[in-house]
Amino acid sequence: MQIQKSPYIILLLTVLFSACSQYDPNTIPQHLEGYWEITKVQTQDGEHKSYTYNQTIDFITLQDSIGIRKKLQPQLNGTFITSTDQESFTVEQKNDSIYLHYTTPLDQWTETVLKADKEELIVKNQNGTTYIYKRYEKLNL
Repeated sequence: MQIQKSPYIILLLTVLFSACSQYDPNTIPQHLEGYWEITKVQTQDGEHKSYTYNQTIDFITLQDSIGIRKKLQPQLNGTFITSTDQESFTVEQKNDSIYLHYTTPLDQWTETVLKADKEELIVKNQNGTTYIYKRYEKLNL
């Protein structure tokens, strides 16, 4: 009797784990837009650096599958100083993944979006470096 139940338990656990780990890449682009503050960088060989304070944040805007990322410097009065530099990118959905293809006058690269929701953005570049961001919150003084 015990042996007959185990395949059902395994099947049930498999269904539960796959349901919990399902992720819909269609929801990622809607969460990319906004102000992002980097919290951690982890290299492919496991080295990592944590950031507790940032002088600049990233602003991402997206229209259809074309986006722009700019660096902003938050000010105490709630405004931002912005540079004229920006990185253009296109969003590509391929299989179950979302890719951001960047092009600047000096370089081209691709990042894979590992996670994007209301609070966190995680991307990995083609060198295996992972960047973890949190939503930027204005300074409360």
